Amino acid sequence: MTELVIDVHQHLWPEELVEALRARDTAPFLDGWTLRLAGEPPYDVDPAEHDQGKRAAAEADAGIDQVLLSLSSPLGIEWLPPDEAAPLLDAWHDGALALAKPFQVWAAANMREPDPAALRAALAAGCIGLQIPADAMQRPADLERIAPLFAECERQNRPVLVHPGQASCPAEGVPGWWAPVLDYVGQLHAAWWSWHVAGRSVAPELRICFAAGAGLAPVHYERLVARGGTVGRIDPNCFVDTSSYGPRGLDALIRVLGIDPVVFGSDRPYAEPTDPGMGAAATRAIRCSNPRRLLEGGLP
Repeated sequence: MTELVIDVHQHLWPEELVEALRARDTAPFLDGWTLRLAGEPPYDVDPAEHDQGKRAAAEADAGIDQVLLSLSSPLGIEWLPPDEAAPLLDAWHDGALALAKPFQVWAAANMREPDPAALRAALAAGCIGLQIPADAMQRPADLERIAPLFAECERQNRPVLVHPGQASCPAEGVPGWWAPVLDYVGQLHAAWWSWHVAGRSVAPELRICFAAGAGLAPVHYERLVARGGTVGRIDPNCFVDTSSYGPRGLDALIRVLGIDPVVFGSDRPYAEPTDPGMGAAATRAIRCSNPRRLLEGGLP
């Protein structure tokens, strides 16, 4: 049987979420198709990028069989007060779960008041696992606060995706790439190292994946050791996705981690799929077998 190609990291806003964002007048909100956030310049969204039919056709053309959709954590929805966040989270779950194949859904959760019962309901409704914004894991101690969410995922054998959260850079006077290149990468570094320090004491069996190669944090292992840290064995349940990095970045990651933890994530519509250029066997591992090991408990 031909193995499925699985993209673990894309974004597509269902109509329900778009309308919920338009109903707001404080960040995060949509003014027509202009996205306004607290920590980034205004961003003009292309409606075609969130057209289900066009996106499904693009995935079919690219030979991608399953696509896992992630709520855009830079919106900051997970950090809103629970009464503000709930309608947006409901809109995300209800709208995204109603999308047809090849789309599947990462659940999202409030970070101010983590609620395992709400996560349990989202997983029961069909979400494949949980997305955590990286700014919820900036210090090792932060993992204790969100540990109940990790525990629920462990209990149900579901994975976690760590995705960059809301930016804190100046919203004015910087180019549009500023937050993704500086702020998002910094968040992923902090989340990776927080997990390195405390992750397995909090969630011993959790399968966890860091988007965008954890911002290439593993490439800094030599500096870690030079500054007195330690590197243990490679954790078989800790993964990184390929989004936004090409052959040079992915080669560096694979030199440190090996190929087994590297999974295919494109970050569409904000980036396009990449390949390390290491041949058919490596491509198959990254696009088929490695994602399946990450997702095994949540796959149908």
